[in-house]
Amino acid sequence: MIKIKIAVQKSGRLNQDSLNLLKDCGISIDNGKDQLKASASNFPLEVLYLRNGDIPQYLRDGVVDIAIIGENVLIEKGGDIGIIEQLGFSKCRVSLAVPKEVNYKNIKDLEGARIATSYPNTVKEYFKKFNVTPDIHIINGSVEIAPNIGLADAICDIVSSGSTLFKNNLKEVELMLKSEAVLAVSPSISSDNQKILDKLQFRIQAVLKARKSKYILMNAPNDKVETIIKLLPGMRSPTVLPLAEAGWSSIHTVIEKNSFWEVIDELKANGAEGLLVIPIEKMVL
Repeated sequence: MIKIKIAVQKSGRLNQDSLNLLKDCGISIDNGKDQLKASASNFPLEVLYLRNGDIPQYLRDGVVDIAIIGENVLIEKGGDIGIIEQLGFSKCRVSLAVPKEVNYKNIKDLEGARIATSYPNTVKEYFKKFNVTPDIHIINGSVEIAPNIGLADAICDIVSSGSTLFKNNLKEVELMLKSEAVLAVSPSISSDNQKILDKLQFRIQAVLKARKSKYILMNAPNDKVETIIKLLPGMRSPTVLPLAEAGWSSIHTVIEKNSFWEVIDELKANGAEGLLVIPIEKMVL
């Protein structure tokens, strides 16, 4: 039986979110503790648990067909590998940071500076845009300590909350790029596996769309229905159903989660009552 092979981070921040996505796509993974490879019981898919930094090479060599990986890793190690879906989780940024006491003005201040990082290619490309040449020190591991022990003048690393920088007396001075988990595909994927990927991507898109949306129901007097419909930024057309009480209707629609509270205030101000908000499990368009 033909199976598509997907690489997932063995451990770390991407691991559980990746497995949760596959689970939400209705895919059951028969994996035990410490397994490096596992198969799905209800979909032609095999999961390989790999080190994050090794995944781009596995994609390039065709050992795996697809991967869930941080966009920042692909930019650093897999610029030739295609991204077919932005997944919206494990968001972070790659930034430059210097000691808090440094009077940093602009990128020119780092000409010839020692930069500790595990992202040397990203640093080179970023500094090249400003015609600045740093002295790059490649460190695999915790780079935040480098300025404190005199190894570097600045660091380049991924930043989520910024708490690690704060604890190490560092401040963020340059946002180099933003990153999130992505679905990447091998340049040598076969036509048979591409068909399986199309089915998987369809499921992923349905899950992601649902995560970004809310289903809302509300009651409104009939003379307010037209006004309320104009306020709704959701799907093509809301559903309007008459209530048992004369002169009232029930309005059903889907709106994006990010605009929810702003829309709710306007709806209430224009006569909507009894608003009910329901999470969406899947959304197929």
